[in-house]
Amino acid sequence: MYSPDVPIRCGGLRRCMTTQKAVFWVLLFSLFSAFCLTLLCAEDAPSRRKPIYKVEPDYPPDLKRSYIGGTVRLNLLISPSGNVESVSVLGGNPVLAEAAIRAVRKWKYVAGQSKSSARVDFVFSPYK
Repeated sequence: MYSPDVPIRCGGLRRCMTTQKAVFWVLLFSLFSAFCLTLLCAEDAPSRRKPIYKVEPDYPPDLKRSYIGGTVRLNLLISPSGNVESVSVLGGNPVLAEAAIRAVRKWKYVAGQSKSSARVDFVFSPYK
């Protein structure tokens, strides 16, 4: 006869767990795992659209001459047709960011079924 309160030995542990608690923890772990996988897949989705036309940003001569560089991080909103609709700066030198924005506005992406976003990082190094 089945009873939900039958204790289950957990290996060599001295503590026991009822069947209901064991089922609860297994279900909870399964739901958590599925949720994490969904988030990971959602993070990969925006990066699937590949650029088909790129323009490299112009390094401002004054900053290069002064050995001022850095990384500029941008977030792009891409239309279904593949054009860059909007650009937001996530971080970096404002002057370098303007140069990067001018360049990515000219980019063209593979067409998709809906709007998507992409993150782009530019490294400006005066030593190149």
